[in-house]
Amino acid sequence: MSGAEARAGDRIFPRTLGKLIAGFAWRNRRPYLASAVMLSAIAGLTVWIPRHVGSMVDSLAKGSLAGAALWPPLLMLLGAGLAIYGLRVAWRLQLYATSYQLGRELRIHLFRRLAAQGPAFFQQQRTGDLMALATNDVDAIELAAGEALLAGFDGTLTLILVVAMMSLAINLELALVALAPFPLMAFAFWRISRQIHQASRDALQRFSALNDFTQESLAGVRTLRALGLEARADIEFVRLAEGAADASLCAQRWEAAYEPAVGLSLATAATLVLAMGGYQAWTGVITVGTLTAFSMYLGQLIWPMFAAGWVLSLMERGRAAWERLEPVLNKPLSIADHGTLTRISDGPLVFSKVGFRYPGQEHLALSEISFSLPAGGSLGIVGATGAGKSSIVRLLLRQYEATQGQISWGDSPINDYALATLHASLGWVPQEPVLFSASVAENIALGRPDASREAIEEAARLAAIHDDILRFPQGYETPVGERGITLSGGQRQRVAIARALLADAPLLLLDDALSAVDTHTESTILSHLRERHRHATTTAGRNSIGRMLVISHRLSAVVGAAQIIVLAHGRIAERGSHDELLAMNGWYATQWRYQQLAASLDAEE
Repeated sequence: MSGAEARAGDRIFPRTLGKLIAGFAWRNRRPYLASAVMLSAIAGLTVWIPRHVGSMVDSLAKGSLAGAALWPPLLMLLGAGLAIYGLRVAWRLQLYATSYQLGRELRIHLFRRLAAQGPAFFQQQRTGDLMALATNDVDAIELAAGEALLAGFDGTLTLILVVAMMSLAINLELALVALAPFPLMAFAFWRISRQIHQASRDALQRFSALNDFTQESLAGVRTLRALGLEARADIEFVRLAEGAADASLCAQRWEAAYEPAVGLSLATAATLVLAMGGYQAWTGVITVGTLTAFSMYLGQLIWPMFAAGWVLSLMERGRAAWERLEPVLNKPLSIADHGTLTRISDGPLVFSKVGFRYPGQEHLALSEISFSLPAGGSLGIVGATGAGKSSIVRLLLRQYEATQGQISWGDSPINDYALATLHASLGWVPQEPVLFSASVAENIALGRPDASREAIEEAARLAAIHDDILRFPQGYETPVGERGITLSGGQRQRVAIARALLADAPLLLLDDALSAVDTHTESTILSHLRERHRHATTTAGRNSIGRMLVISHRLSAVVGAAQIIVLAHGRIAERGSHDELLAMNGWYATQWRYQQLAASLDAEE
């Protein structure tokens, strides 16, 4: 999916599975056409064999085919069988490689779409369900585009040729008798396919629920153990697993119903053919060889009938999967990315009378927020829980759009910047940083994979994590585990700070990023940041950190900021430097005295 596609709100994929497969087949028409040609050759050889065998039987009955003369017809049969085998292997290799490409494309499109969505989208989606879409659902669509499409073509072509040979080349009356039970089979197929669609959809949804519960349980396994909830989680998992198994079994039962319908129809047809064909052979209307050939053609109808059932089953599974996947792929982005600017301005970052209301909420989370953060400046934002501090971060990251006012960077509103450019310009460190299942060094160098070990270690020193890393079993090569599970909360925060420092973005944004470290470590990190901030210059074509915005519940984290804003109920209640705010003797001064007293008591203990 291109950047333009990701930004657009228009439909990217067709609504129906048929249109999706048709479009994909047209784009990959060469391998599909090559497979169709090979299948046509297979069908031609398949319908030739009974005719050839019938001719041999008549010749043997007449005594005109014996001895050495028998070898050429037998070798021709052997050659036809080998050719059919080789062509079947070839078309499967040709087609499956192509159908797997559709699965690859869908997974790439899904990942890119999810990566471009904002928090509003993920608040309505479950992680396990999205993972199931990328696995089971895409697999079902892949089978529909590959095996089902060509099996349908193969079965249809074989059916047409076999029926044509039965009716035109052998005996029309016998062919009509043989085909008499087939309308009943078609009706049974229609009823079964409707049930399979519902059963397949239910099976996919139940698998998603199981997948989601498993993901949540593994992510929170330490909490489950701490609260002694293992038994309850086990009961719920068993319930979901049994539900998913029952739903899959129900779908399999309906799929299995195709075989009795085919078997009953063909058995009825064979009985009718033997009765009428035997009578015609007895009266001399047809020869024994002709009846043999006709019986072989009737046997060849087994594959088209089974193919019809198999294709219907795969297509219904694919259709049920596409009904789940298509809305996610075509879901408009929660934040439109129409920006065209790809270079961040050196001008100030300005909030001008910004107001914001969360979707579905009546009251404003922010109201009349105005401040300016110039290049080289620093800003601290503090306030009680729920005052609106995190809302400012979300607006800066463009996870949400401001309801009122404007946020600009330099001479341009931030909406004019491409999202990728804006995000690359923010060295954001959240309170709960995300680390990946890689080494410590790889996590620090996430934003700059080409960074040298010296640069990585320098960033770690500034974040006061270098000494801790050296004590790890493998130093900087120590795996941190999924989401950094092997590290403490403070270590995860410091690794994230090192990552932001190494990325060297124009704005360092600390969102309560020192909450899990002790006051001494906090003081060390902040002194390093202030020192680096004072000496920030543009070097080697990269933007050094020219601005720093610190959001914290600890006032000690913002003492050195040039300007401090105190939020209360989404509004700016106080503004000034540390000394100016103390002189106001308001919320900031009261909170400062309280925190200083708490710190001194902790030190005495």
